[in-house]
Amino acid sequence: MALDGLETILRKKYRPRTHNHKAGQSQIKRVNLGRYADDVIITGISKELLENEITPLVAAFLRERGLELSEEKTAITHIENGFDFLGQNVRKYEGKFLTKPSNKNVKAFLTAIRQVIKANKQATAYALITLLNPKIRGWTNYHRHVVSHETFVHVDSMIFKALWRWARRRHPNKNRWWIKEKYFGTHGNQRWRFIGERKDSQGKKDKNLLCLANATPIKRHTKIKGDCNPYDPAWEVYLEERLGVKMEHNLRGKRMLAYLWNEQNSLCPVCSQPITKVTGWHSHHIVYKTLGGSDSADNRLLVHPNCHTQIHAKGLSVSKPRPARGDR
Repeated sequence: MALDGLETILRKKYRPRTHNHKAGQSQIKRVNLGRYADDVIITGISKELLENEITPLVAAFLRERGLELSEEKTAITHIENGFDFLGQNVRKYEGKFLTKPSNKNVKAFLTAIRQVIKANKQATAYALITLLNPKIRGWTNYHRHVVSHETFVHVDSMIFKALWRWARRRHPNKNRWWIKEKYFGTHGNQRWRFIGERKDSQGKKDKNLLCLANATPIKRHTKIKGDCNPYDPAWEVYLEERLGVKMEHNLRGKRMLAYLWNEQNSLCPVCSQPITKVTGWHSHHIVYKTLGGSDSADNRLLVHPNCHTQIHAKGLSVSKPRPARGDR
């Protein structure tokens, strides 16, 4: 809350200058600010600008609120040297801008994983995997939007070595082949996967498989358009399309899609034709969100992309399909 208003001050003092080119207009901003909670990035065209103008301005802004810049955490650096922000390293490599998981963040994550493994020396492989999987999934999901595949492969290698040491300590008198057969198996076309087993209440074997960091698909994050207004009906189609893309990439969204698809008997309520992967689909709000509609299943329908365009262009009215006779 104390930092609210800093961006407004910077924008007023350093307004973007517009230059006319044959291809059109391009805006070049001298100063930009990015912030998450109390972590701040301020970019400028030169080191002198940041040292002589921006730093004193920010210091004065904070001083009025009883705060001061941390000398340890504040640094002025060139983009080609890079910097860490929110656990990721931002840097230009020979003119190419890349964001990767920072070395500091990777080391902290691996340290936490090793601590869990060391603290559970007597735990079963099944129980250990139950503790590790949420940590691995959470960390990889955070970094899956950046250039992180090579880092994920490295993390998998380090975790494997830590688990191998854990298994060797448990059975110091067994050879490596016996340990491999007990704790590491084949899953699909992947070998040396760490697997734990236990018997359920009915005596059946239940397997638990350690997830791999490099199995997490890299999904680039698409920024929302700066002019988008969720209360303006003109942006309804854009927001619905954006929501549909997000639903495809998370478990809750996939469940919602499957529910709506089955509820409609896989048919589009506009043209009564099947909705398939080939035809594509859009998630439509019966009552527009700009008019107070919700994201719940009761207010959603799946329609073909072309049908969705017609709904908004012609103002068509659509509703939930009636349940078949005998259904409740």
